Amino acid sequence: MATAPFVSVSPFATSTPRSSPSISLLSPPRTIKFPTFYSNFLNDLSTTVSHAPSRAASILPRATASPSSAVSSSTVFHGFCYVVGDNIDTDQIIPAEYLTLVPSNPSEYEKLGSHALVGLPSSYSTRFVESDEMKTKYSIIIAGDNFGCGSSREHAPVALGASGAVAVVAESYARIFFRNSVATGEIYPLESEIRICDECKTGDVVTIELADGRLINHTTGKEYKLKPIGDAGPVIQAGGIFAYARKTGMIPSPAQ
Repeated sequence: MATAPFVSVSPFATSTPRSSPSISLLSPPRTIKFPTFYSNFLNDLSTTVSHAPSRAASILPRATASPSSAVSSSTVFHGFCYVVGDNIDTDQIIPAEYLTLVPSNPSEYEKLGSHALVGLPSSYSTRFVESDEMKTKYSIIIAGDNFGCGSSREHAPVALGASGAVAVVAESYARIFFRNSVATGEIYPLESEIRICDECKTGDVVTIELADGRLINHTTGKEYKLKPIGDAGPVIQAGGIFAYARKTGMIPSPAQ
């Protein structure tokens, strides 16, 4: 049964505490039938952060996972956007010096989020997370080509999720970042059909409607088509690959 939707009355991205995540160091059971989206890369997932956190108050709560690949019709994100360019790598998303922070520790999870995108060059005059803050006011990131390139660190999407961001809309992604985003359930990696990053500015107020596959920039009045997220949608809604498997009965829950 889907959770009751919550509609934000403010365009500002606010944050609520998340539940403590857990770390699984075991490879996913290979006898489980996951959505077809995962058939090509389950063998690569050896360490996965898995939890179902509450999201920023400006995002409607995720629906309980179901075997269907359809995205909940009530899944809407609304808030300020932060715009970056091409080839934003994982060291810019979360520099290696912060990889000692353990996401399963709630306080370190928060600290990880406070350092999200701190590795961006000085040409980005606006910080994603202000130096005296733990959360970002930008709930949606708009990017260019090859977002998340570089290393395979799961800390990259985890840091973005911990910061309070809920979605990235990019022209394209590095494959490992896209997979890690879905596997951890931290952030929605959405693809645009055109180069939106050239038409939006940091601070624009935007809405993403997943069911309709569109992004609306309320500041400029323009709308953009997004590519369907497909089978990855329910996995992210559930909070990650193992949460999805438990909620759909593919593997037993810890209580069973």
